[in-house]
Amino acid sequence: MSEIIKPAPEAKPDPNAWKEQLEGKSEKVQQALINHHKKYNCAQAVACAFAEDLGRSEKEVFEIMEGFGFGMGSMTTCGAVSAMAAIAGMKESDGNLENPALKKNSYKVAKAMLKEFGDKNGSIICSDIKGIVNGQKTGKILRTCDGCVIDAAEIVEKYLAGELETDTKK
Repeated sequence: MSEIIKPAPEAKPDPNAWKEQLEGKSEKVQQALINHHKKYNCAQAVACAFAEDLGRSEKEVFEIMEGFGFGMGSMTTCGAVSAMAAIAGMKESDGNLENPALKKNSYKVAKAMLKEFGDKNGSIICSDIKGIVNGQKTGKILRTCDGCVIDAAEIVEKYLAGELETDTKK
């Protein structure tokens, strides 16, 4: 009589495995990743972690950043990248509605942050990062969403600490 061999049950991924990524990270980077796992999109996760530093309420930043998730809803510019650009504007802007004078500073900071992110991850485009071209999976994933959130939060921290190379002069 032949023995019936049953396939081994598939192992289910550990839903808490992401928490290992928190180890050794700063409080803000940890908060960004925690936000992402609270179902904030990538843009919200990063920007909300720094809301207080920007003199904004988390709710306000959450609402503003909502449309930037999922690569602006169309897998274009990565949400975590969009958050960096938004943070540059919130931090650099003089808020002068009649004669804004510091736009170029915002652009320079955003450019520097986006360059650093792109150099590290190979792209700032969500579909490229996720390994999707023309709606088809390529199998070449450059970075996970968690990884993008971590990288963007670390770059923002570097900027806020004055350690990001830009040529802005205030």
